[in-house]
Amino acid sequence: MKLLAGNSNRTLASAIAQYLDMPLTKAQVRRFADNEVFVTIDENVRGEDVFVIQSTSYPANDNLMELLICIDALKRASGRRITAVLPYFGYARQDRKTGGRTPISAKLVANLITRAGADRVLTMDLHAGQIQGFFDIPTDNLLPAPLIANDIRAQHGRKSSELMIVSPDVGGVVRARALASRLGCDLAIVDKRRSGPGQSEVMNIIGDVSGRSCILFDDIIDSAGTLCNAAKALTEHGATEVSAYVTHGVLSDPANQRIADSVLREVVVTDSIEQPDLIRGNGKIRLLSAASLIGEAIRRIANEESVSKLFD
Repeated sequence: MKLLAGNSNRTLASAIAQYLDMPLTKAQVRRFADNEVFVTIDENVRGEDVFVIQSTSYPANDNLMELLICIDALKRASGRRITAVLPYFGYARQDRKTGGRTPISAKLVANLITRAGADRVLTMDLHAGQIQGFFDIPTDNLLPAPLIANDIRAQHGRKSSELMIVSPDVGGVVRARALASRLGCDLAIVDKRRSGPGQSEVMNIIGDVSGRSCILFDDIIDSAGTLCNAAKALTEHGATEVSAYVTHGVLSDPANQRIADSVLREVVVTDSIEQPDLIRGNGKIRLLSAASLIGEAIRRIANEESVSKLFD
């Protein structure tokens, strides 16, 4: 098999290649003067099982075009099977019509990836599980719960009886319950109201968090308003400390400063999105590598083994 990396997250791609003990395929993914994307594959990929690693994070449209053109280049170079590996799937939050005359952009992006020539998709923690059905090709949605559960045990093992997993909204209850069940912890829910994009207000806390060490668990942290407001509400209801584990660190401005000023003890995000030095320099933000999880899934797909066994 071959591993090809776009420019969106070279650090993670290199870590995945190191886990699999194989080099990244030599290729050029560059721009012309007018910012058009150009791709050249500098190795023979005829008949190969090729995995294209590319998060469609900021700048989402540029990274998406890189992915599509990489897939097209591989298809025209006679790659046997092309798997689009998207550690973070952009546009996932646009998975339904939110009003009249609005798009379902997640479905459009799924169509683009399929029509570009991808034979399979591997992604991690989709915002909504039903997005798998937007693709007309096999799609594996990796769950980060085992990775995060292991880190929580390592960091909070001595006080596991005090831990409580908290969903920051009603929509994330299934995700949070799965993690709580894996850890044998209690579950609480933050009831919030969203007044606009990037704006939320905590209404109620469902569950007794008094005297507990709370861990908020979510799939995406964007402007950090929801998590910071939820953490404040939890401490006001008696939580001894509040941390957060989030799969995808979008961290749009002013998230970095909000986290630094918040009551959150720590925010742990996976490296599905490459973070700038400004974010890495925030003492409250810690990166958790997903290279082993994604790398093992790639190995299993290449060897025609079960991917779901990873989550037993």
